[in-house]
Amino acid sequence: MTLAGDIVHHTPHKFGVRVLGAGVKKTPVSHSRCRSKPIADATGRIESTHLHMIIKRETAMTRRPLSHLFGTLLAAGSLLAAAPIHAADAWPNKPLKLIVAFPPGGASDAVGRIYAEKLSEALKQPVIVENKPGAGTAIAAEAAAKAAPDGYTLSLAPTGQLTVLPHLNKNIPYDPFRDFAPVSIVASVPYVIAASATTPVSNVKELIALAKKEPGKLSYSSCGNGTLCHLSGELFQHLTSTELLHVPYKGSAPAITALLSGEVNLASDTLTILSPQIKSGKAKGLVISGKERSPLIPNVPSATEVGLPQFDVTSWFGIVVPAATPKNIVTRLNQELTRIAKLPEVKERLAGQGLDAAYSTPEAFAKSIQEDSVRWGKIVQISGAKLD
Repeated sequence: MTLAGDIVHHTPHKFGVRVLGAGVKKTPVSHSRCRSKPIADATGRIESTHLHMIIKRETAMTRRPLSHLFGTLLAAGSLLAAAPIHAADAWPNKPLKLIVAFPPGGASDAVGRIYAEKLSEALKQPVIVENKPGAGTAIAAEAAAKAAPDGYTLSLAPTGQLTVLPHLNKNIPYDPFRDFAPVSIVASVPYVIAASATTPVSNVKELIALAKKEPGKLSYSSCGNGTLCHLSGELFQHLTSTELLHVPYKGSAPAITALLSGEVNLASDTLTILSPQIKSGKAKGLVISGKERSPLIPNVPSATEVGLPQFDVTSWFGIVVPAATPKNIVTRLNQELTRIAKLPEVKERLAGQGLDAAYSTPEAFAKSIQEDSVRWGKIVQISGAKLD
């Protein structure tokens, strides 16, 4: 799925920049009060009673020139500007936490640890990865939404957490639009449809023909009900007017095992998961979502090539923070994440996971969340998808 707005993807194996948009691409700080009047509080506001006393005293003392009064007020005003600057400069002054919605070992955890390492170097503070799996990523999202908006809690949000789960569970304990401030998309991965070695199709044209000849007979595995693995398969059926039998599994590992054993005919999963099976010849790659082929599986045509440009399914990972996090902190984080995504080392490490490095403005990320939510909401409704 094309990421909306000013989002830039790095094609990992060419190490070039592919621009998909028009542009390139949150902590209370204690302040000691000034001993002399006027007094500025932690936000830089001058206490009105003291300022009133200053003006009254200076006005009464007519022996002093009017310029003295202006000088006093000018000095007071300088305090007004100084406090916020000091607050911004003080962040970060302690370790940060990055919440990841999946257990160690998967693609999400890998992305989180790569960026945590590089953010630690940039911010001169440890960034500690905290894995909080469960409830279809809702546990992690709730923890992030309820964290203090001080710039010390970040969350690595996958596509489904912000754009799919809210349509499947109306009682989730967070609001994807109200509770978070988007910072930047940091990585993305396309989806692939593959066939088992024993299924008598070798390309999308043959798959569509067989599926129409025998509606509901061909089966496809997914990594679970309501996941993008599931919904990408539903989108394919919608676009091709075919009917496939969905067989959900609890995770990608058993879903791919079922494909390799011939228990199911097809599987829809990420490039990360399916490329090793396709390269080894254990499965047949039929199509990869989007406009371009992948260097990992160069013989598998893109959706655009096979006449399905709308089969543009991309799973992205993005950094979000609690909604009330100060804008200057969001801006600093975005700047650092953008710089990190451009590092050749980061692009190489992500490519090893079948992922593309990406970056975006906070505004473009917010637009992607909105648009993807509308899109996947429609597929959930059409398919009748439900959680286990």
